[in-house]
Amino acid sequence: MFIINNGQKMGWLYLLTASVFEVGWPLGLKLADTAEYKLVWVLFAIISMALSGYFLFLAQKQIPIGTAYAVWTGIGMLGTFVLGAVLFHDTVNTVKSIGVVLILSGIIILKLN
Repeated sequence: MFIINNGQKMGWLYLLTASVFEVGWPLGLKLADTAEYKLVWVLFAIISMALSGYFLFLAQKQIPIGTAYAVWTGIGMLGTFVLGAVLFHDTVNTVKSIGVVLILSGIIILKLN
């Protein structure tokens, strides 16, 4: 169940990298809306989108598409949720936190199978 071969290790590394870039594009768009240097942040968002998609493409060569997509969007959601709360003071309450925990639980279940 937890045995991962070298190809899968690279797939998970690609997927983690894709997920980090998945957080980058909403961050870039938010900063383009709220900070100076709007064009720089829009370009940051576009580059993040492209790199996120590219690394997801690489990850799906070793990881099933449904699992890869769920993990990618889940980590992207979690990272964006945390950055929104920390950097932009987005509201965090019990209901939102339960939603995040439920999504993360689903990701963990997908990884276990």
